[in-house]
This record gives sequence, C-alpha cells and structure tokens, in this order.
Amino acid sequence: MEFTRNELYLLLNVHPIDRPLWLVGADLSGADLNRADLSGANLNRAELNGANLNGANLSGASLYRANLERANLSGASLEGANLERSNLSGANLYRANLKGANLSGTGLEGANLKEANLKGANLEGANLKGANLSGTSLEEANLERADLTWAKLERANLDKAKLKGAELYRADLEKAILEEIQQAS
Repeated sequence: MEFTRNELYLLLNVHPIDRPLWLVGADLSGADLNRADLSGANLNRAELNGANLNGANLSGASLYRANLERANLSGASLEGANLERSNLSGANLYRANLKGANLSGTGLEGANLKEANLKGANLEGANLKGANLSGTSLEEANLERADLTWAKLERANLDKAKLKGAELYRADLEKAILEEIQQAS
C-alpha cells in the first residue's frame, strides 16, 4: 500500500489519538516523516528505505522485519521499540534513543549509531559489521553472538554488556569502557 503526500499527512494528523497507527506492510519508502509521532505504531514489514524519520517519535512502535535501509533516524526516539529482524543497513541513527529496544537479529551493517543510547537494548545476533558506535551507550546491552567486525566502538560504554559469542575482529575499542562485561559462559 502506497500513500500520496496528502494521504500521509491526513493519516498522521487525523487518526484518533487513543489508537496507534496500523501501517503493516505499508510502503513509505523515501517518505518525509520528520518529527512525526509514530509512538506505538504497528509498522511490521513496512518499507521505509530512505525515509526521513529525523527526530520522529517511534517509542514502543513495532517494526518487526521492517526495511529501514539508508533511513535517517537521527535524534529519533525508539525507546522500547521492537525492531527484531529489521534491516537498518546504512541507516543514520546518530544520537537516537534506542533504550530497551529489541534489535535481535537486526541488520545494522554500516549504520551510524554514533552517540546513540542503546542502554539495555537487545542486540543478540545483530549484524553490526562496520557500524559506527563511537560514544554510544551500550550499558547492560545484550550483544551475544552479535557481529561487530570492523565496528567503531571508540569511547563506547559497554559497562555490564553481554558479549558472549560476539565477533569483535578488527573492532576499534579505543578508550571504550569495558568494566564488568560478560564475555565468558
């Protein structure tokens, strides 16, 4: 299902406040959703590749298997969101809030997560090859079996993070905080 610019505007501004948006499988590729309130929305399997979600509120939203390749989520709030098995390859998540989000099995290859908040996030089995996680808060995050090959983790806070089975080949951990990490079984 594709939306015209006018239909998208009406959808975002006229829907009942007491009910979250239901956009399962919607094609929002390249859509300008700058600062949109999509909190609690169901965007499972939605096409959001190249979409502008700068500063958008996606707290508690469900984006299971959504395609957000090359999407701009800079400064977006995704606290408690479900992004399980989604594609965020090449996405810009600079300073995004992903506290407590579920990103298990998610593709984040080459994504920019610089200074993002991933405290308590579930990144089990996520692909973070070549991702920029500089200055990112990964405190208490679950990174078990995550692929962090060539990832940039400079100044990242990994305090109490779970790294059992994580691949850290050629990862840049310069000045990273690695206190109380859980790597052994």
